[in-house]
Amino acid sequence: MRIGIVGAENSHTVAIAKVVNVEKRIRGAQVTHVWGETRAFALEAAEAGQIPQIVKHPAEMIGQVDGVVVDHRHGKLHLPAAWPLLEARIPLFIDKPFAYRLAQGRRFLARAAQLEVPVCSFSTLPKQESFRTLQKEARQLGRIDAVITSGPCDIKSKWGGIFFYGIHQVDMILRLLGYQVGHAQVVKGAGKNHEGVLSFAGGALGVMNLIGAGGAQFHVSVIGEKGRLDRAIT
Repeated sequence: MRIGIVGAENSHTVAIAKVVNVEKRIRGAQVTHVWGETRAFALEAAEAGQIPQIVKHPAEMIGQVDGVVVDHRHGKLHLPAAWPLLEARIPLFIDKPFAYRLAQGRRFLARAAQLEVPVCSFSTLPKQESFRTLQKEARQLGRIDAVITSGPCDIKSKWGGIFFYGIHQVDMILRLLGYQVGHAQVVKGAGKNHEGVLSFAGGALGVMNLIGAGGAQFHVSVIGEKGRLDRAIT
């Protein structure tokens, strides 16, 4: 399987290429092409990740790869870069956040469904063993009334504000409470720490502690009718 990566400014590009090309953890797969926001970014990623081909435009990957990872640092750049690849019916993994605006994301996914092209995007935190164990144990709590998360998040980040790192907490909450969110809001604090609140149709609450002051680790508390669970997610 030949994989292309669009975006080289993000450290994820080198990390992905090292897993596939250098450490060879995925049998039969190779990152063969990369496009960078600058030539320097592309060269650095290609060297560190042993990626043989650098392209001048993402569309040059069409016909040369079997799938593409779209991996910009700012989420607003993801879908514009992915559209030509989608139209070429190339399966896509779009790094977090999937989209920067809801309407754009819905339009993209509607087109993907129409073309029957696989599109995937998620935070890696729900894939960690610590979270998967928590998720399994949470089933013993009965009805879940609230999920409280904490983690690093600069809501003024130049890489997309709350969307840049807030996605990690959002993804964990949704996997525990489902996707029927009726209302969402952010309560700004006096300094760099803020709070996000998700109200669910069934009455549950998701509360995100968005810590911008530094040093925060990801943490999840699950409160149910039969007790609670608390877990650091690493």
